[in-house]
Amino acid sequence: MKRYGERLLGAAILLAVTIVPSTLLASSHREAPAITKDPGADNTDTYAFVSPDAPSTVTLVANWAPMLEPAGGPNFYQFDDDAFFYIKIDNVGDAQDHIEYQFDFTTTIANGNTFLYNTGPITSLDDPDFNVRQTYTVTRYDDGVPTVLGTGIPVPPANIGPVSTPNYNALADAAVTTLSDGSKVFAGERDDPFYVDLGGIFDLLTIRKVPGDKGKGVDGVGGFNTLTIAIQVPIDRLTKDGLAAGGDNAIIGVYSTTERLATTTLNGDGTVTTSGPEVQVSRLGAPLVNELVIPLGQKDRFNSSYPIDDAQFLSFVTNPEPAVLLNLLYGISVPPTPRNDLVAVFLTGVGGLNQPAGVVPAELMRLNMSIPPTATPNRLGVLAGDLAGFPNGRRLADDVADIELRAVAGVLVAGFNIAPNNRLGDGIDANDKPFLPTFPYVAPPQQGFTHSHHRVQQGAAAESFNEEGETVSRGKADGAAGSPSLEFAGANPATASRLQFTIPQAGHVTLTVYDVQGRAVRTLVDQPAAAGTFAAQWDGRDDSGASAAAGVYFARLSAGDQTTSKKIVLR
Repeated sequence: MKRYGERLLGAAILLAVTIVPSTLLASSHREAPAITKDPGADNTDTYAFVSPDAPSTVTLVANWAPMLEPAGGPNFYQFDDDAFFYIKIDNVGDAQDHIEYQFDFTTTIANGNTFLYNTGPITSLDDPDFNVRQTYTVTRYDDGVPTVLGTGIPVPPANIGPVSTPNYNALADAAVTTLSDGSKVFAGERDDPFYVDLGGIFDLLTIRKVPGDKGKGVDGVGGFNTLTIAIQVPIDRLTKDGLAAGGDNAIIGVYSTTERLATTTLNGDGTVTTSGPEVQVSRLGAPLVNELVIPLGQKDRFNSSYPIDDAQFLSFVTNPEPAVLLNLLYGISVPPTPRNDLVAVFLTGVGGLNQPAGVVPAELMRLNMSIPPTATPNRLGVLAGDLAGFPNGRRLADDVADIELRAVAGVLVAGFNIAPNNRLGDGIDANDKPFLPTFPYVAPPQQGFTHSHHRVQQGAAAESFNEEGETVSRGKADGAAGSPSLEFAGANPATASRLQFTIPQAGHVTLTVYDVQGRAVRTLVDQPAAAGTFAAQWDGRDDSGASAAAGVYFARLSAGDQTTSKKIVLR
């Protein structure tokens, strides 16, 4: 294991302009050349927030393996047994790892004489039909001293389909485990909680409807899964003095890494042998760092570097390239370089909010654990006055693409918090599945048998109308208040119906498409859901995967004892 507590801090030249992750607009999915060849080790996102239903705890979520196709059989996606996955915490402010959680996975195959992942319906985690299983060990390191918190912890199966996993949510619930120190843990496949218009952003920073706050975006991550590790830890297990958060013990810096043994040997019998010390191959703290801030020639170096050494990237961030593009492509006036306005938000923490005393600047996700959860979270976080949101940690629903796009446009600088700078966005404002109201919070994974990405099947088109048959206006909601609402966002004849819905309070939610005879055609959502705004897509197929006939349908949203509906015409 890498230990660098003894590493020199350097000659105090880690100035407040070392690395600024604000220039990134799509999270860490395939961000560096080497990691694209090793997707199982690719950190995609890290989250840290005070648990909304358990505010004496903090939930840390780290995701790996981007853009997982839900129907990825026969070898469904799993954590790599030959990698070590970490969530690391600096609870002092010196850019050192004082707490590390290591997750080490083991795969077993019950019957090697079949190609099947499961040989029948999986009804429990110990079902003999569950043929390919994973378990894992959680070890906590405190300043390098290890304590094993749990072993043999089960990973639920992939969400294959209604025959193979008829009650997937029950299987996932059974995999939530309490560790020996009272923390909770979960590891398994989940819906990717990140939402962003990948197609537009990487087409030379295209905003489909400028300035970007009126929808029209296409969620490039929608319909895909990721591998999630989530751990919920009592706050007094994270503070530097073991006490409740308050004053100078309240702020932590969080990041996640993947490490592999240095030597891999491919044997003639098809087996693989690994040996040597652990080497860091992927790293992610604050969102959106390595894609656009770090140039191609240095991206792999960043993935193998440590927060204490971030000064080496100084020359790449004082003149952030996306700010130049915003000016060249859209004529947006941005602050002059050097962009020191971004340093506090993304490097040192903001004074009075989440900056530790005597902080050593480093690229970490900084969270003030003494700030309680917000009753009505705003997706724009601190920019909208919601101090429990990004960049004070990161919640699952925080719209980091829009926040960072506006930050790089200079909204933190006097004279630049004006339109269009403070209206910039990618046109995607909600995840495609509701987050859960309880741990592990990340939405259940997309099902392999029936799921949608952002395009409908060939020849289908959807047009959206309200109950009076009028075209529904495109809009969005930043928070959740009042009754549940249902609208259509960004729909056009070339894409699927995108149903955006707002849930005022946590509870069980269903979103179902019915035909004019009142028969259920497609269930899009049926799960416990946290309050907030989310989006789902109907691609014109029924629950069996067959194309629905052209005609009139109704989408009905039920949240608690309230319902609302909208008409859809499928052509």
